[in-house]
Amino acid sequence: MSHSYISCHIHYVFSTKNREPWITEDIRERLFRYMSGTARKHTMASLRVGGTEDHIHQLVSLPSTLSVAKAVQLIKGNASKWIHDTFPQHQHFSWQEGYAGFSVSVSQLERIIAYIDNQQEHHRFSSFEEEFLLLLKRHQTEYDERYVFG
Repeated sequence: MSHSYISCHIHYVFSTKNREPWITEDIRERLFRYMSGTARKHTMASLRVGGTEDHIHQLVSLPSTLSVAKAVQLIKGNASKWIHDTFPQHQHFSWQEGYAGFSVSVSQLERIIAYIDNQQEHHRFSSFEEEFLLLLKRHQTEYDERYVFG
């Protein structure tokens, strides 16, 4: 075979440090567009970005040359710099240190996109912490509850 063919879709979830409500309505959509642009700039396809004031969900398609860890490092790092440069009042903004990255089957992409689009409504009924633990359980990801939220 003369070429490599990859289908690698990752649903990233990460929060602001200490789940502080930094992602206010006035910056939210601009931040989501910036994060999508960062993904494109680094050869990823950003299929959807969404979230609330204290966390982000981003669904991306990764190229063969980019690891799961490097992709989220680029997205989070660039977004932090953009927030600091664009919004001087947010100089203390930062993301939590970790993240979750869940593989997504092509057959489930539309369902995950709808889930990301529905974050505002979803979080009227459950907290980020409840959602995050449920995602870890659904994806059969081992974790120690004492250290999940640092």
